[in-house]
Amino acid sequence: MHVVAVTNIKGGVGKTTTAVNLAYLAAHSGRSTVLWDLDPQGAATYTLQGEPNDRVSAKKLVRGKRELLELIAPTPYPCLSLIPSDFSFRNLDVHLSERKHPTERLMLMIRSLHDAIDLLLLDCPPGMTLLTENVLRAADALVVPVVPAPLSLRMLDQLGEFIGRTGWTDIHILPFFSMVDRRKSLHDAVIANARTHHPEILATEIPYWSDIERMTVRRAPLPAFAPASPAAALYASLWTEIAERMDVPTS
Repeated sequence: MHVVAVTNIKGGVGKTTTAVNLAYLAAHSGRSTVLWDLDPQGAATYTLQGEPNDRVSAKKLVRGKRELLELIAPTPYPCLSLIPSDFSFRNLDVHLSERKHPTERLMLMIRSLHDAIDLLLLDCPPGMTLLTENVLRAADALVVPVVPAPLSLRMLDQLGEFIGRTGWTDIHILPFFSMVDRRKSLHDAVIANARTHHPEILATEIPYWSDIERMTVRRAPLPAFAPASPAAALYASLWTEIAERMDVPTS
């Protein structure tokens, strides 16, 4: 099983749209995929037509009184399942801090999935919290949407520095530019400068297009309701790049 986290210290950068579309594309290629919506706001759950999970609290999950396998719910799409969000996830940091080895709890929680699925994709809330540290320990790769702005690049530097201090050097950091508007000279300048100093940034850029915003109206992944659209092709390109960096088959 591969574990991919879509994360960013900043909010409003396109994490959920990225997570939903990548999960759909991975499943569409025949890989057994689960998207775990870790954000208490539940945007990924809503988009995939799921319902908030009221069967188990974050406290019971962290304490090991429930297994993640119990929480997996189907979606309308073959090979794609969902672990829905719950509002109690807002307290995950509190419950994690109460356990021994608090940065390793997520690794223990996902252990039951290892032989059951091919890919676990995490849609993470913003911030640098104890939950974030758990995600960094558990994930094979971090997919980081970056808006072309100086503060977003500063965030990317901070993330890299934090990972460097922890010594978790085996994790793939896969940033890409999100919500790009090439009509803006600032976006052009920031992207050009960033690609010079951050060669790890993926080549695919996701623009700020209305087609992508329609996902929450349609409550569906973009490649599902508009498979021939240019935006869907860009997400397919993004997934191909990520899979190649991780040496994951795409078909």
